[in-house]
Amino acid sequence: MAVSNSVAFKTLQKLRSSFWGVLSLSIILAFIAIALFAYVIAPDSSRYANQMHISIHSQPPGFTADFIQLPAQNQSTSLTDFWNGHDASTTEIPYEALERKPDGIYYRPYDVDGQQQPFQKLESPVAKEMSLSRFRESYTTQKTFILGTDKYGRDLLSRMIIGARVSISIGFVAVLISLLIGIPLGAIAGFYGGKVDAAIMWVINVTWSIPTLLMVIAISIALGKGFLTVFIAVGLTMWVEIARVVRGQMIVAKEYQYVTAARALGFNDLRIITRHILPNILAPVIVISAANFAAAILIEAGLSFLGLGAQPPIPSWGSMIKDHYQYIILDKAYLAIVPGVAIMVLVMAFMLLGNSLRDALDVKSTS
Repeated sequence: MAVSNSVAFKTLQKLRSSFWGVLSLSIILAFIAIALFAYVIAPDSSRYANQMHISIHSQPPGFTADFIQLPAQNQSTSLTDFWNGHDASTTEIPYEALERKPDGIYYRPYDVDGQQQPFQKLESPVAKEMSLSRFRESYTTQKTFILGTDKYGRDLLSRMIIGARVSISIGFVAVLISLLIGIPLGAIAGFYGGKVDAAIMWVINVTWSIPTLLMVIAISIALGKGFLTVFIAVGLTMWVEIARVVRGQMIVAKEYQYVTAARALGFNDLRIITRHILPNILAPVIVISAANFAAAILIEAGLSFLGLGAQPPIPSWGSMIKDHYQYIILDKAYLAIVPGVAIMVLVMAFMLLGNSLRDALDVKSTS
C-alpha cells in the first residue's frame, strides 16, 4: 500500500488539518519544552526557585527592586545544575538606598509598606575598603519580576515555570502506569474470557466503585506524603478505564479473520495479542490516555491544594493556589489566578487534543 493511502498517513493529515488539534498540540509541546528546560528559562535558577525575600512579598507584576548580591560561601557547581537547579550562588538583599561611612557601607532595607527603615551596616568583607561607586558597579543589580512575587517574596514566574515540570511529569508517569497495568489486564480478560475474565472484571469493578480522589488520598496517606507517592497514587487509579476499553476491543477483535489466520499458522497467544491484535485496537486507548493526562494534572493539583501532593519547597501549581487563595478577595487575586489559569490551559489542551485524536482515528472517516 502506498504511504499516501495508508490509514496512519490519512490520520496524520486529518489531525494537521484540525485547528484545535494543532493548537492544543502546540500548547502541550510548549509546556513540555518549558518543563524540560525549566532551570535554563527561569529567572531564578536556584533549586526550586526558593530564594525568599519577605520584604518584597506579594508585589504586583512588573515590580522592580534593587538588590545587593554578595557571593555565597561554599559555592558548588555540577553538570546536573541545568536540570536540578543549583544552590543559591549569591546572598541577595533588597535595598532602597546605600551610604558610605568610615567603618563600611550601610544600606536601607526595602520595606514593602513604604516605611523608611534605618540604615544597617553591611557585614561583608567586600564592603570594608571598597568605594561606594565601585561597590554599586560590582555587587548591586536591579531585578524586574514579570509576574510579581508570592507571599514569601519568591519570583512567581520562576515558580510557575518549575511547577510546570511537576504537572507534566505527573501526567506522563500516571498515564504510563495506567497503560502498563490496564493494557495487559484488559487484553488477558478479553482474549481468554471465562473465569479469567470474571476474576479480572471483579477487580476492575471493585476498583471502579471507589471514588478516584478518595482512593488517591488513601494511597497518599498510606505511603506517606511526597512527590513519588503522587505518581503511584494517581497512576493506580487510572488503569481501570484503560482495562475496560482494551477488554471490549479484544473481545471483538479476537473473532476477526486475521486472528484466525494467525492461529492457523501456529502463532502462540502472546504473539497474536501483542503483534496482531493490540496494534489494531490502540486508537481508543490513545484518546483515553489524553483525557487521563488531563485528569492526572487536575488530581495532582487537588492533592497539592489539600497538602497531600508535592511537598514544599517543590513548586506545584496546586500548592501555589493553596498558598494564595485567600488573596482572591483582596487586590492581589492574580497570585492564585495565574497558576489556576495555567492548570486550565494545560488541561483544556489535552482535552482538545483527545477530541481531535478521536476524530482523526475514526476508521470510518479515514477509510
